[in-house]
Amino acid sequence: MTQSLTIRMARLGALLGLGLLLACQPPAPLVVPPPPVVVAPKPQGPPPKPKIALVLGGGAARGFAHIGVIRTLEQEKIPVDLVVGTSVGSLIGAIYAADRNSFELEWTAFQLQKEDLFDFGVLSTVAGMGFAKGDKLETWVKGHIKPANIEQLKIPFAAVATDLNWGQKVVLDRGSVARAVRASSAIPGVFQPVQHQGKILVDGGVVDNIPISVARAKGADIVIAVDISANVGNTDITNLLGVSLQAANIMFALNVEHSKKDADVLISPAIGDVGTLDFTQKKRCMEAGIVAAQQALPAVRQAIDRWVAAHTSGAAPASQRP
Repeated sequence: MTQSLTIRMARLGALLGLGLLLACQPPAPLVVPPPPVVVAPKPQGPPPKPKIALVLGGGAARGFAHIGVIRTLEQEKIPVDLVVGTSVGSLIGAIYAADRNSFELEWTAFQLQKEDLFDFGVLSTVAGMGFAKGDKLETWVKGHIKPANIEQLKIPFAAVATDLNWGQKVVLDRGSVARAVRASSAIPGVFQPVQHQGKILVDGGVVDNIPISVARAKGADIVIAVDISANVGNTDITNLLGVSLQAANIMFALNVEHSKKDADVLISPAIGDVGTLDFTQKKRCMEAGIVAAQQALPAVRQAIDRWVAAHTSGAAPASQRP
């Protein structure tokens, strides 16, 4: 019993000693996790903006519809960064590019009369290469568009003409505004060809009456095109001038069918029945332009939203063309 008790006491002493030893050890250090790293968000800049081109087709007196389209785009704050025009589209486009003001455009354009453009003469018809020389058109432009040169316009601008000798498209984006508009508007057989920049030029509608490709070449991301082609059918052709105008209408309408598919948004005012030289329909044409542009606004905004979304996300831009 004595020996057993001694052993128990020894074991108890060992346990007590071990407990005391452990109690004397310094406490384990408290491990504190590092604070989470907070990455401040990068400041968000304004979203990117596409370069929007307005392409205005040819159609003589029907060109007053362009005014209604431009007024609507301006009122809806759709920016226009580039204007490209053929024939009357170059005339209306140049007036707008000079001031970037649709009300000034309307005021100026509505002063325009057929007599201001067409200097018909027997001598021009018999001895020249057209019914009208085109001097009056050029003079009118000089008197109503203050900047003399295209480089001075507030909006980048280009008029499209045709090289009569070689059948090539000519883009007029520098030099005289008045001479560029005159050359772009020189309907073959109606106006005499124009000597300009070392070439003999006629109406751009011969090769491209709605020059969307020119806007693309100039870096446009979104193209809004306005087609004012005539209804080709015409049974009221009674003289040589009528023959020339009808031939031009057919030619212009055919190349529009080919090129208009490349627009992001195509606006087609319902004025195809308005005669090429019928300047009595100004108000109707402008109102038709307003209506057609208002109907196209959802498509315009969708095209802009798609472009911005593609470029904000960093994804490669998908084609916006339907």
